[in-house]
Amino acid sequence: MKRVKVFAASMLVAGLAVAPERAVAQAEIGAQVDLFSSYVWRGLSLTNKPVLQPDLWVSFPAGNASVTVGNWTNIDLGQYDDPDDDISESGGLSSFNIAELNPYAEVAFPAGKATLTGGIVSYIYPNDLTDESNGGLSTDFNTWEVYGKAEFDVPLSPSLAIYYDIDKIDGAYIEAGLAHSLPLSEKLGLDLGAAAGFSAGQGADLDDAGNPQEEFFNFQDNGFTHLDLSAGLPLTAGVFSITPVLHVVLTGDEFTKFTSPTNESDVKLWGGVSFGWSRTLGEAPEEEATEEPE
Repeated sequence: MKRVKVFAASMLVAGLAVAPERAVAQAEIGAQVDLFSSYVWRGLSLTNKPVLQPDLWVSFPAGNASVTVGNWTNIDLGQYDDPDDDISESGGLSSFNIAELNPYAEVAFPAGKATLTGGIVSYIYPNDLTDESNGGLSTDFNTWEVYGKAEFDVPLSPSLAIYYDIDKIDGAYIEAGLAHSLPLSEKLGLDLGAAAGFSAGQGADLDDAGNPQEEFFNFQDNGFTHLDLSAGLPLTAGVFSITPVLHVVLTGDEFTKFTSPTNESDVKLWGGVSFGWSRTLGEAPEEEATEEPE
């Protein structure tokens, strides 16, 4: 899964935390469509050709918290027919192939200068692959993760997230991040980000002959996996947003180094553009007028 929609929930929670007592928060629906040059997940190249990644979510208040449910999808746009050069999550047998579905649910709430988020996500790979397919992830790899995340409203916006696979892999992935926005003009800014990933039980545990000791795994070893440096230029027009983004990945784990079945690199470059939309559901109730004492 490329990303979990916690940003909108965090913003809604922040509004709940500072709103007057009589104000009533509203539900919100949103969508985001990413068009990227490849699908890089936690530093791993799952697809090395263009992908389309739509995400649809709805967020609504629950007391002082915010609940968000949604679904994220990865779609392989092209057909992958060269097993020496291509990596295809869907197996590469056809174009415009749905390779992964991630339904998720999470709750976020404020705690001082932090926003705390907890949730669960399912990883569904809908393709039943055969020996003719170009690798890929089949229904045999379907699994679940629970996760927790803390984001802090302080300089550089540090964050820490822990994802724990409770089904196939039974191990954790940890990611620490920093983010900062630089104003370039009244209407344009530059969003900078850095995220470092670590495996804590999701390694393959290879033996001396290089054979994995675990049936399911995400990385070769436990420890540092990668560093993802990103830059984006968000452009907004009412309820719509367009964000060109570029990522530079410095690889650590051997599995994150692969850019194709026969090539690997210490540095990977990928990017694209994100299109976003959100809308508040319903109208906020009007405040009742109060009479002035005589």
